[in-house]
Formats: sequence, structure tokens, C-alpha cells
Amino acid sequence: MTTDPFALFDSWFAEARSSEINDSNAMALATVDASGQPSVRMVLLKGHGPDGFVFYTNHEGRKAADLAAVPKAALLFHWKSLRRQIRVEGTVTHTTAAESDAYFATRSRDSQLGAWASDQSRPLADRATFEARYEEMQARFAGGDVPRPPHWGGYRVTPHAIEFWQDRAHRLHERRVFTRTADGWREGLLYP
Repeated sequence: MTTDPFALFDSWFAEARSSEINDSNAMALATVDASGQPSVRMVLLKGHGPDGFVFYTNHEGRKAADLAAVPKAALLFHWKSLRRQIRVEGTVTHTTAAESDAYFATRSRDSQLGAWASDQSRPLADRATFEARYEEMQARFAGGDVPRPPHWGGYRVTPHAIEFWQDRAHRLHERRVFTRTADGWREGLLYP
């Protein structure tokens, strides 16, 4: 039994990548706004390690506003085929510009253009308006690389708690929880 939550995450994530049909890196991201109103949505994990869990998004959308107001978040990975889930709670910071640039460069050109065309989370009169903006971006960046928009980048959730939940018969689930301390991680169990 490991007492390193990141080694255990790596093991479970490797199994999920080989068994989940779609988006094994999908995770629910929960935030709250300045008034305490919660919101949750799916995002994709794009990096992880002892320093945290990384995702990328538009910095002008609702989740970015929530994270600016309250820089804390919860993540949930749910792998139904494995009957497992992992809960993460922590503080949120921006990734560096270099990290954001490096990841943006790996995205498909269409996804890069979409990042320029979208006013994420803002009202949209009709789909044709967005498609026209996308075509404008195609023309704007025709024949060249698409740079990362200044309003787009990454976030890192640095965990203070990570829970590993494994389904068991008769709802007698196994719940292992890791809590960050000044000296590292403390491991414990929770009742199902």
C-alpha cells in the first residue's frame, strides 16, 4: 500500500487510460463565485504531478471569474468502468506563460483558432455568429502559426486533500484519504 497519493494517482490513471473509451482525463471542476454560488463543469486534465493538477481554459469565462474571486477548487475523476473515483481539493494558481504557450502549441490548429474565436461563457445570439468569428480567425492567421491568445492559459490545482474511492459489494466501499501536512502526506481511511 503506497503512502504517496501521486504514485497511486499515476497507477489508477494508467488503468483509466487503457479502459475508458472516451476522455479518461476528464474531470469535474467545482468552483464558487464571490457570493458563494457553486458551479461545476467538465474540463480535461493536461498535466499532473506533485505540484498539482493542470487544466487550460479561457481566462475571461465564468470559471476564471470564480477562481479569481475564490482561488480554491475541487476536482472529481470518475471512471465508471473501473468503479473508481478520485476527489481532489486544493488551492488554484495560474500556470506560467511558458507552460501555457507549450501546451497551446500542442493543440490542433482548429482548437487554437477556436480559442481566439470564442467569448467563452458569454451569451451567443446564434451559432452562425460564432462560425463567422471562427472563419475570421482562419483568415487572420492564414499561412502562419496561431499564437496563444492573451486571455487563454492554464490553472494548477495544488491539493491539500486527495481521496481515492473504490466501489465494493453491498456499498461497503473503500475510501483512502491523503491529507497534506507540513511533513508530507498523512494517509487515513473513511467510512463508506
